Amino acid sequence: AWFNEWMRYVPISLFTALVVKDLFISPVYTVTIVNRAPEMIAAVIVIAIAYWTRSMALSVVLGLIAVFLLAMVV
Repeated sequence: AWFNEWMRYVPISLFTALVVKDLFISPVYTVTIVNRAPEMIAAVIVIAIAYWTRSMALSVVLGLIAVFLLAMVV
């Protein structure tokens, strides 16, 4: 039972690690938020979608679409 309870947190932990690394760590491994507007806005959209739907797949797909559309606009 404790293992199943613990495993519930693995997907969100992995997702958070990927998002934080992609948003805040630059290619030279320094922390930065400069020139990251499309990614930051998409991250807020994904967080909202994930909160309301609780669907990792839907969050990822809509997040990718948001990054694509925002990169074209910004």
